[in-house]
Amino acid sequence: MEAIFKKFLTLFGTVNGNIGADGPLNVTTDTGMTPEMKTFYKTELLQFAEPELLFERFGKKVPIPQHNGNSVEIRYMDPLPVTTTDLTEGVTPAGNLVTFHAITESLHQIGYWVGYSDKLQWETVDPVIAEITKAEGRQAGKSIDTLVRDVVSAGSNVLYAPNYAAGAYTENTARGTMDGTAMLTIDLLFQAAAILQGQDAPPIDGEYVAIVHPYVACDLKKSTAWQDLQRYVHPEKIYKGEIGSVGNIRVVENTRAKIIAGAGATISGSDKYSVYCTMVLGADAYAVSELEGAGLEHIVKPLGAGDDPLNQRGTIGWKAMRLAKRLIEQYMVRIETTSATMPKAAAN
Repeated sequence: MEAIFKKFLTLFGTVNGNIGADGPLNVTTDTGMTPEMKTFYKTELLQFAEPELLFERFGKKVPIPQHNGNSVEIRYMDPLPVTTTDLTEGVTPAGNLVTFHAITESLHQIGYWVGYSDKLQWETVDPVIAEITKAEGRQAGKSIDTLVRDVVSAGSNVLYAPNYAAGAYTENTARGTMDGTAMLTIDLLFQAAAILQGQDAPPIDGEYVAIVHPYVACDLKKSTAWQDLQRYVHPEKIYKGEIGSVGNIRVVENTRAKIIAGAGATISGSDKYSVYCTMVLGADAYAVSELEGAGLEHIVKPLGAGDDPLNQRGTIGWKAMRLAKRLIEQYMVRIETTSATMPKAAAN
């Protein structure tokens, strides 16, 4: 954690060399916080957290009230069948049953905090708290979204990119055989869309969404097929990070698209290609939930809070309650590929 505080030195001055009762401290001269300040900083935290919530954005929202335990029952029903039977005049047909599924899942609680002391040589507490709050807001959003990403990316509906050599493709049935030529293509995106359409997966606002890593997106954008397809009818509705559309798929790049390090074929020696997971999503494929009133909580404790008789220490932190659960595997497809842009990358 000390490494994190050192990053703030260039912005906020020196860090007290002593370790306080609550851990390492950034230094400050403030003696407390008014309610108005707390409201401001909470707004700041949410402002910087929300843009990071990409995977969570496309999940089915299932809120639960407080004082009802730390688990939630998620209910969804099977699609209704097509009916072509003629009605008989004046006769009410027999009723039908709807098949519901219920899944009970526990919430995850995560959080993070940093501390500050009562002295700062050149800065006041307000800039310190504001800047740390911004950083923690981004951190909270990324942390929550990674939790959701890990659940969604573990789905069973998967396509492996084929290897390409001498003008021909070789099918892969597992990630371990994918070499550096097994890159994301327009054809793979079309295939994923066809799978979703074949399962009657409902689109998200009229189209499916593919979340790709920037390294994979770089490979894709270099292709002539990709460049020929980029046309926007409603540019004002573009998602943050959206780079284009393929048929009925909107492609969004994001660094949290999952990377599995060293999971592909051998490059040389013990080095192996990293495998990148592109998620192509339909609506209601998975659920996300939060505890009302504590979905994301910003916690700022002024100097003197707790066991601090000389008003020397304060803390700035956040905690969140979140849940993610895959509901209908057929409504999402994971495309696994390698990348020519970055053949070897660390897991994220």
